[in-house]
Amino acid sequence: MDAGRNTAGQSEATARQGLELTPFRGLRYDPDRVGSLAAVTSPPYDVVVRPDGLHQLESADPHNIVRLILPQAATPTARNEQAARTLRRWLAEGVLTADPDPGLYVYEQRDGAGMLQRGIIGALRVSEPAEKLVLPHEDVMPHVVADRAALMRATSANLEPLLLTYRGDGATARTAALVERTAGRPPLLSTTTDDGFCHRLWSVTDPADVARVQSDLARQQALIADGHHRWATYRRLRAEHPSPSPWDHGLVLLVDTARYPLRVRAIHRLLHGLPVADAVAALEGHFRVRRLDVPLAEALASLADAAGAGNAFLLAGDGGFHLVDRPDPALLARTVPADRPAAWRALDATVLHATLLPHLWHIPEDSPAHIAYIHDTAATVEKAERDGGTAVLMHPVREEVVRDLARQGVTMPRKSTSFGPKPASGLVLRALDL
Repeated sequence: MDAGRNTAGQSEATARQGLELTPFRGLRYDPDRVGSLAAVTSPPYDVVVRPDGLHQLESADPHNIVRLILPQAATPTARNEQAARTLRRWLAEGVLTADPDPGLYVYEQRDGAGMLQRGIIGALRVSEPAEKLVLPHEDVMPHVVADRAALMRATSANLEPLLLTYRGDGATARTAALVERTAGRPPLLSTTTDDGFCHRLWSVTDPADVARVQSDLARQQALIADGHHRWATYRRLRAEHPSPSPWDHGLVLLVDTARYPLRVRAIHRLLHGLPVADAVAALEGHFRVRRLDVPLAEALASLADAAGAGNAFLLAGDGGFHLVDRPDPALLARTVPADRPAAWRALDATVLHATLLPHLWHIPEDSPAHIAYIHDTAATVEKAERDGGTAVLMHPVREEVVRDLARQGVTMPRKSTSFGPKPASGLVLRALDL
């Protein structure tokens, strides 16, 4: 079934009322052609800590998916051409093979601490913001969208799924039952990655089952939990290709957070070329700053306590931690835009991007040469200490705040949240020419 067309029996009007999820022929690794399925997977491209994590993934297996999602070459054009050649070679050699029938995919992640997440992978119709079907909650960086778009054009593939959430109710009971019933069958694949998560995948190809899922989701809207830049890329590429075309749809994982609540974590900042001493000095008279000579876990606990009373940050990079809180209200009144909801103005990310970066530290947020966004807390601290920069550790935002702002059409500052667990890249891909 072509992901650029509506399925039989589904009217155009119904397709436009809510989410339109379409089956596709997934590309998957042949387990007989790779060392192990775990060794060819990767975190999403923007979670890979470079260069250390990139090198580790490349050395795990010569066919690791990171060679497609983060190809390495001297120029952007060369990188994308290399990814396209690699994908074609793996297809020709049978390293990657297409499933015989189009389907949706039930995907499960489970760890040893009781975390369980299940959702459905499919090709989702790319909608416009005015339709209010797929709600973003963060801004995007144009250069990242351009980079992802060039890679997708070169490979003509969706290499990793976005993570979207919806709040299931009685109208999605059939989909919930299908997910649970499917998870009781033997999976297409099962593998455990180094982070301790077990990943399992099943295909759903029965037309009646697919139709039930489509009918349930046709009355839902989704929140982008992870993948804002890739969703913006889908929209750009859809606009470039006359409809109908395979570019009308993009690869996503949809999770019902009424049944499987996601974890919300912060995304930290690494400020290149700004020593901690200079960062702290610039805050004098504007914030309270206290040095904490304690382990990372205790410093994060202090950050959580301070965040409960107002804006708070943790700076690192000089061997210790500096707890930053109690901003000057007059400073915030001068620097934080007043034309947004109170919940947005109170966000730590808002204060960071509206006040600290431009006014106190004089750092352009659009420049990768000055600022990096890193998900792993310990890695952010280690890189700051090694490079002589400043790590800005953030406290996570609650999911209900994120969803409420998104429904109001208000986007948070870029890289404000990290929802998880994120789908592993490399378990199923979507080629647009199948």
